[in-house]
Amino acid sequence: MNDLPLGALFGALVFLLILSAFFSGSETALMTLNRYRLRHLADAGHPGAKLARQLLDKPDRLIGLILLGNNFVNILASSLATIIAIRLGGEGAIAIAAGLLTLVVLIFSEVAPKTMAALYPERIAFPAAWVYTPLLRLLFPLVWLVNLMANTVLRLLGIFPEDAEGNALSREELRTVVNEAGAMIPKRHQKMLLNILDLEKVTVDDIMVPRSEIDGVDLDDPFDVILEQLEKMPYTRVLVYRGSIDHVVGFVHSRRAMHSLLDGELDRATFERLVREPYFIPKGTPLNRQLLNFQRNRRRTALVVDEYGDVQGLVTMADLLEEIVGEFATDPSDAIADVLPQEDGSFLVDGSANLRELVRTMHWELPTDGPKTLNGLIVEYLESLPDTGTSLMVAGYPIEVVQIQDNAVKTARIRPQDRRQPDSGD
Repeated sequence: MNDLPLGALFGALVFLLILSAFFSGSETALMTLNRYRLRHLADAGHPGAKLARQLLDKPDRLIGLILLGNNFVNILASSLATIIAIRLGGEGAIAIAAGLLTLVVLIFSEVAPKTMAALYPERIAFPAAWVYTPLLRLLFPLVWLVNLMANTVLRLLGIFPEDAEGNALSREELRTVVNEAGAMIPKRHQKMLLNILDLEKVTVDDIMVPRSEIDGVDLDDPFDVILEQLEKMPYTRVLVYRGSIDHVVGFVHSRRAMHSLLDGELDRATFERLVREPYFIPKGTPLNRQLLNFQRNRRRTALVVDEYGDVQGLVTMADLLEEIVGEFATDPSDAIADVLPQEDGSFLVDGSANLRELVRTMHWELPTDGPKTLNGLIVEYLESLPDTGTSLMVAGYPIEVVQIQDNAVKTARIRPQDRRQPDSGD
């Protein structure tokens, strides 16, 4: 080593520093790769992504290889720096050389390459994968031995590498990914994805048509009355019952009934043969599960029943899809027939209006974790049935009771333009 010229020693030292920078930067690049983008690129046939994915499938081997190489070149560089220092200034220069080498390694072999790798991981990781793949095969016995000893130490500390969790995202983590997607996902699609994630938090009780508002035909009525009702029904599938909704017979497809009527083949017996048996679902069923149930049972309409078997409401596939894609109406006030805009900026709202629909279509921040209707919200807030003209403040929204009917709030006026923040003392 003493016979080598200083120029050769300096050249070797620079080469070792470059290798150190490569090991440091490539480690950061490989470890900061987006695993889902990497999987996509690998499945699409990107050769560098395929190699990187194979290396990351066994991270302990990859880390062992990188640290083995990095420590080797750093120790060798330190030895060369010591030799150079002795030849230039004797033993007194060793401390100066150690300090300078530490500064150079820190800046040019650690901070700079790792920062660049964190900013552009794919540009560094994919080419590095071509180097590490054959290098790992060449040094596999040594890497295996190092990993064996390292894993033995971890097991002694109660840490078992094989039990480590994978890269699966939780629901809230996936929500964060969607929220931070930015321009990569259009706002409307972003909202739809978030709505899908929220399906398990919403039940059929939140979107069903309440029992009191379910329309249907009574088989006990004269047949000409039934036909008249069918012609006026705006629904494709019409509920059929005997006497009351507590005695449901099933659903009839109005188009099939009308086709039979036009062909002159529709009588009471034919009509009853067209009735399909009802599909019942329990209260509290999450929407994500009900969506699968609709698909599995090939049904589009279901009756919601409580624990006693009493009908509580009706839910359709269209209602469920609206929770994902939003209301199909173009104007917010048209999306809910129970909302009537007024000239002064206020809205007259039917007491039976669904709170979730009001929040979704009118963008009002009303509480939806309690009562399902506006009437229920007002009565719960006041803890009694209010009189006409009663005013209250809910979530900062001024609400005035306009009409009381049948022991319930029939109509209320909401003034969203006068809303005050709830923390202002309301």
